[in-house]
Amino acid sequence: MPPTDEELLELAERVGAACRARGVTLATAESCTAGLVAHLITEVPGSSGYFRGGLVTYADDVKEALAGVPSAVLAAHGAVSAQVAMAMADGARYRLQADVAVAITGIAGPDGGSTAKPVGLTYVGISDARGADVRRHVWVLDRSGNKRASAAAALTLILDRLQPEPA
Repeated sequence: MPPTDEELLELAERVGAACRARGVTLATAESCTAGLVAHLITEVPGSSGYFRGGLVTYADDVKEALAGVPSAVLAAHGAVSAQVAMAMADGARYRLQADVAVAITGIAGPDGGSTAKPVGLTYVGISDARGADVRRHVWVLDRSGNKRASAAAALTLILDRLQPEPA
């Protein structure tokens, strides 16, 4: 079951509160979610205080041009890969001058999948001064559900990353 509108908005509100509490700025680079995460973030009043902007990098050449994903990484691993998600996050953080950036790349469906990369496969990457990290998900929903689940995963990853570091 994909997250509801209310659940997605609640996650976005929590992200906003965490950004304000930590005094950090945020950016997004989105492929399969096509701006959904940026939309959710900006549904929160006051988001202009921490949200720098978002890149919708649906096509591979746009991933290269806007997010700075190296063509060699795309050629070696494909657009739907951990390596591309991390490169997108790093590129968005650098190019949008944000403290934290999240990136999403995946196969929303209903077609476009393969045995190696099935429909629903999604990588969510995050980048900040500590480095980049990525999480792999495989959703088994319809196209809209896969996009919504990916957006929730991205917002959750931001929240996880913004938790205070253990002493």
